[in-house]
Amino acid sequence: MDIKIVEAIEAIVGKENVYSSIEERKSYSYDARLEGGIPDLVVFPASAEQVSRILVLANEHRFPVIPRGSGTGLTGGSIPVAGGVVLVFTRMNQILEIDSENLIAVVEPGVVTFLLQEEVAGKGLFYPPDPASHKYSTLGGNVAECAGGPNSLKYGVTRDYVIGLEVVLPTGEIIATGVRTMKGVVGYDLTRLFVGSEGTLGVVTKITLKLVPLPETKATMLALFRDVEDAARTVSAIIAARVVPSTMEFMDRASIQCSEQASPMGWPADTGGLLLIEVDGDKESVPSQAQKVRKIVLENNAMSCDVTQDPAEADKLWYARRTLSQATYNLNPLKIAEDVVVPRSVIPKLIRALEEMEKKFGIPILSYGHAGDGNFHVSIMIQDTPEYREKAEEAVKEIFEETLRLGGTLSGEHGVGLAKAPYIGMELSADAIGAMKRIKHVFDPNNILNPGKIFT
Repeated sequence: MDIKIVEAIEAIVGKENVYSSIEERKSYSYDARLEGGIPDLVVFPASAEQVSRILVLANEHRFPVIPRGSGTGLTGGSIPVAGGVVLVFTRMNQILEIDSENLIAVVEPGVVTFLLQEEVAGKGLFYPPDPASHKYSTLGGNVAECAGGPNSLKYGVTRDYVIGLEVVLPTGEIIATGVRTMKGVVGYDLTRLFVGSEGTLGVVTKITLKLVPLPETKATMLALFRDVEDAARTVSAIIAARVVPSTMEFMDRASIQCSEQASPMGWPADTGGLLLIEVDGDKESVPSQAQKVRKIVLENNAMSCDVTQDPAEADKLWYARRTLSQATYNLNPLKIAEDVVVPRSVIPKLIRALEEMEKKFGIPILSYGHAGDGNFHVSIMIQDTPEYREKAEEAVKEIFEETLRLGGTLSGEHGVGLAKAPYIGMELSADAIGAMKRIKHVFDPNNILNPGKIFT
């Protein structure tokens, strides 16, 4: 990068907030899944105004700008493809306001999700979106990917809580979108457009979030099944009974075995499926909800169903699910992580298809995740060799084909980024993709902001 551009950026943010050594820049060339190109510069802005000046400079000199939070994404959304400047938002990490009367919070994009949840919980409030990375992912990244998590079954995902944004457009203008009220229909809903746009349409520098009252209590249930299809059918049976748990997590046989090897829980060796279910609400209703769910679980051939309202006991029941993602690396060193979604009614068909693919390709394929909303995290674990990479690519394509055949979608939480860009034509029509590209061009005529993402 031209030294004059580097000096101009240093003048904007301060020399101490610019990384230029190869070692420093290399650290921002990958996320939790993919490795990309090495950026020309890594910059830590402290305000919307600084971001704006950098983007004006980028348009003048035609260099890419890539927004980044903690880099916990799983599709390459925050990594460079052709050099440029990575904007890291960890300095913009303040909770600016918690309004308990109007149930809103205003935060900067570098706030870690868990820290906001802890802060509002102390005031009797609740911010529900809880991606698996919530203890280290940032809210700006959550907005960019429209993150979900276990709570999404009952409470929804990030877009259901973002009511307003401050955004720096790719050409440098700073705009405010949305409102601080529960209703607002003045003009186009630009807030919804930016949420989930993966940093391709604008840079979020302030977020206004809706909060809800913190539930008084919750009950946690762990149900074990011999037959994975019984576990899958139980999901639909619970929803059909007009009970909406806050969480309904699933693990298949391969996931259970993997977890047991890493951290033995003493589960029966013939356990073929697992459901981790939570219901929450007031102290009067939660016990009855829990007993209703337990009855349905046992009627659907569960071997056992443990119930607790003790937080310490609940943490023990959650341990296997929380540690599973890391435990999968005991199988093989390379993970291809996908997150597909299907209608709840066809979950058994998806699981059966994944088991057949595992046999066909001869590689471990684990499925686990948010069964309540049909969102499954499918992990393909392979040796890092060309042969196994080729098998994994074939398996990914078949998984996507089966997902779409069952009426599903290729991503529920992880986004498209680089990893899924080659496949979006399987789900979206050419006209739909064309319309999206035109929107991108309107906002970003010089293709400055996060180029190469979503569209190949």
